[in-house]
Amino acid sequence: MSDAPHSEVLSDRPVLVVDFGAQYAQLIARRVREANVFSEVVPSTTSTEELLAKQPAAIILSGGPSSVYAEGAPGLDPALLEAGIPVFGMCYGFQAMVQALGGTVERTGLSEYGSTPALISDATSTLFNGQPSEQSVWMSHGDSATEAPEGMRVTAATSGAPVAAFEDDERRLYGVQWHPEVMHSTFGQRVLENFLLRGAGLSGEWTAHNVVESLVDQVRETIGDKRVLCALSGGVDSSVAAALVQRAVGDQLTCVFVDHGLLRSGEAEQVEKEFVAATGVDLVVVDAKEQFLSALAGVSDPEEKRKIIGREFIRVFEQAARDVVGSAERDGHPVEFLVQGTLYPDVVESGGGTGTANIKSHHNVGGLPDDLQFKLVEPLRLLFKDEVRQVGLELGVPEEIVWRQPFPGPGLGIRIVGEVTGERLEILRAADQIARAELSAAGLDREIWQCPVVLLADVRSVGVQGDGRTYGHPVVLRPVSSEDAMTADWTRVPYDVLAKISTRITNEVPEVNRVVLDVTSKPPGTIEWE
Repeated sequence: MSDAPHSEVLSDRPVLVVDFGAQYAQLIARRVREANVFSEVVPSTTSTEELLAKQPAAIILSGGPSSVYAEGAPGLDPALLEAGIPVFGMCYGFQAMVQALGGTVERTGLSEYGSTPALISDATSTLFNGQPSEQSVWMSHGDSATEAPEGMRVTAATSGAPVAAFEDDERRLYGVQWHPEVMHSTFGQRVLENFLLRGAGLSGEWTAHNVVESLVDQVRETIGDKRVLCALSGGVDSSVAAALVQRAVGDQLTCVFVDHGLLRSGEAEQVEKEFVAATGVDLVVVDAKEQFLSALAGVSDPEEKRKIIGREFIRVFEQAARDVVGSAERDGHPVEFLVQGTLYPDVVESGGGTGTANIKSHHNVGGLPDDLQFKLVEPLRLLFKDEVRQVGLELGVPEEIVWRQPFPGPGLGIRIVGEVTGERLEILRAADQIARAELSAAGLDREIWQCPVVLLADVRSVGVQGDGRTYGHPVVLRPVSSEDAMTADWTRVPYDVLAKISTRITNEVPEVNRVVLDVTSKPPGTIEWE
């Protein structure tokens, strides 16, 4: 997102990404938005009538695992290609276009997988304007288009795909056999942007400024003069959602922050001081450290710990909400809405539909009791995490919160392998603070998705400190890189940075005598240990 004059971008005609079962459907939507164009993912089961009813500015047909000839494979209604809407097919979507338009797709025995050289026959065409005549593309196909549909101009070929790209500027129909959305296609983003800006004629006004202005208007219209409640965790999503609603309705919003004692060093203070100072939000802080520690006493099983933390959080939030609601009702201004930081991947993965600042009447949030009935406001439900960060910066949320690494709801409770105690929490906080400080000093904050520090509380290792034998705890560093946390790889942190972290932890945290590095990807490992 970049800055631009305000427009009703959230109500503009979207670019629809029709998902044929691709593992990259969300990634396509992200890449479209990187071109400052709004996009939404819709299932391939959506009828042509339903697609056109959304008044799309353009349509992208994703890849998919099927052969166009396989029984039960998702089909493409030729009427969609005759509706005058710009269409761009990728991989399976490309072959579906070929078939629907009367071209030929065959199993030639020349499958292509992975990086493949493509020869561009016209570097002045709509898709390939300004690009080299040979480029590396990412292929994943068994079938190949051998004959282009009538009226289509073939503009690229590979050794296994004689028709690897085609274009029809008159009908505004385009397609490529490869995956331009992945980084391995060296000019993939340029091809996609050429379709959006040149082929479909879109202006590219999906910007942080525009998004904030539109969402503020929508939230203000929805809430009116009613009161709003928000459970503020201090994480990116809830913080940005709260800041957005506060911008829209001011002191009609009350945030409840439950300090369960499982936060990292300085985080509670950061929310209480920096966030409130930057946004002016009305904040109620509940100190529930002792309640959570008492409930977790003697518990080592990770699933049981999660359930206890979730249960206690709901109990504390319930009481705080009752207090806020009761006070508001006495003032004659009952609370009717509850803010939640739902993001677009949550919506897509749960099979949810599209929309703007969505309102669900009487939604029972996270186990809230029947006597706390709210309408749910989800102002961020059309945004990806990176877009939420940009919106947060636009709203003036402190950078320390905006760029905060994802942090699990159960907090440090699931980063202690074993029973959670006050002493163990202090050990882990100290080690975690050192790791975070050194990674920040090395300028690695933006490169690392997150770096859990795990205390192996039920494990002891022999060490030597101060010429004496020690029997201390090991801690694990788990730096990972990811785009959406669905998959992840361990981050190759420079050895000198790792050495500083290890030296400082073993010197400054006396209970720890060993630091180890987790070099497992996801899958097979998860990001968190518990």
